[in-house]
Amino acid sequence: MFTGIITGVGRIAAIDDLGSSRQHGKRLTLSAPAGYLDDVGLGDSIALNGACMTVTSLDANAGRFSIDISAESLARTAGLDRPGPVNLEKALRPQDRLGGHLVSGHVDGVGRVLKMEPVGESWELRILAPRELGKYLAYKGSITVNGVSLTVNSVSDTADGAELSINLIPHTVQNTALHALQAGSAVNLEIDLIARYVERMLGAGKVDA
Repeated sequence: MFTGIITGVGRIAAIDDLGSSRQHGKRLTLSAPAGYLDDVGLGDSIALNGACMTVTSLDANAGRFSIDISAESLARTAGLDRPGPVNLEKALRPQDRLGGHLVSGHVDGVGRVLKMEPVGESWELRILAPRELGKYLAYKGSITVNGVSLTVNSVSDTADGAELSINLIPHTVQNTALHALQAGSAVNLEIDLIARYVERMLGAGKVDA
């Protein structure tokens, strides 16, 4: 489990094939901030842009680690198939503060940035989410964008999907990889964990005709 509070910005430094076919995944080698890996061990979970991954090799002194990502995960996420900055979050420990909201690290869909522009001292991030995620989005509800726990300021259903607007304070822009977003960027989205269960409970027992 995670909280959506980013604890570091890393970088995908190298990508290696795990096989020769499209059914094979990739091995990603990442660099992390100084000291970030001091309490990380092999097999630990780290979320990369909101996608939970397992550390398969580690060199804490060099600030580098590797993860293996399947072809299935690559097909259902964004930003993990090329070198560049990524948001990092270590798995939640029982004694940690829950500063964001409960996040599983499982990407529910890939959205598209419509707008990333300054508004006053902050930034407006406008995203088009897949239509099937629209029922889980609500005004002042929570959503995870590339692993960052954020609050929905507005949401409207359109013919193309669900359009949502989010306000980013300067601290969030400066301390995550969201600053690199621009119109057209693909982003990983995870809906609120509680919303999943509410939807399931409301639909439990219903039989499709």
